[in-house]
Amino acid sequence: MRKKIVAGNWKMNKTLPEAINLASEVRQMLGMEAKPSAEVIFCVPALYLIPIKDALGADSMISIGGQNTAAYTQGAYTGEMAADMLASAGIPFVILGHSERRSLFGETDQVVKTKIDLALNAGLKPIFCCGEPKEIRQANQHESLVKQQVESGLFHLSASELSNVVIAYEPVWAIGTGLTATAEQAQDMHAFIRNLVANKYGSEVASQIRILYGGSVKASNAAEIFSKPDVDGGLIGGASLQAAEFVNIIRCA
Repeated sequence: MRKKIVAGNWKMNKTLPEAINLASEVRQMLGMEAKPSAEVIFCVPALYLIPIKDALGADSMISIGGQNTAAYTQGAYTGEMAADMLASAGIPFVILGHSERRSLFGETDQVVKTKIDLALNAGLKPIFCCGEPKEIRQANQHESLVKQQVESGLFHLSASELSNVVIAYEPVWAIGTGLTATAEQAQDMHAFIRNLVANKYGSEVASQIRILYGGSVKASNAAEIFSKPDVDGGLIGGASLQAAEFVNIIRCA
């Protein structure tokens, strides 16, 4: 069976003391019960990667991830952070292609593809994001757009390279809007993505890749969403900033 993942995307939130306190609270709550069957990841602002990693400790059941990397290896790119910098700091995961990076910072499919390659070359495990905005969903073009994003970002990879990628489907219209896709809508898109992978790489590879749902997941709806056969956990936004809420989502996985 595929091991579920619950990844918290903190985005640009919390001061450093608040962030350390949040990480410590979650760790303490999880430590009071049996080791969770899901893999837990904090994807934190770049400035906080090392302090949060240190605060959790080497024996922590929680992994750390970045929220972005540069599309370059090194050089005169002020303010950027290369994939091998993350890797050299012992950070195993990184979110790439998030809808906010695509919409607010103009990242194209080609840029995301480049970042995926650099991350894998550095030994990182990318969490590759795909998903459609409201107008695309209303026009019934959501499958076409997601197909384009997945094929452009990932389908140049070998099967072994793809095995180190986690896919996150995020209906953009359900992020920070209070709207949530139904569990059935989430399952339909996850099954569609898994079928894309199967058609390219075969059913065995497709059955092993983990696909997360990222659209306003809360403790109140997580169990239903996570119960769907092709949903392998969640990429959690706002709810990951509340320790008790995030821990309850982890329990649902």
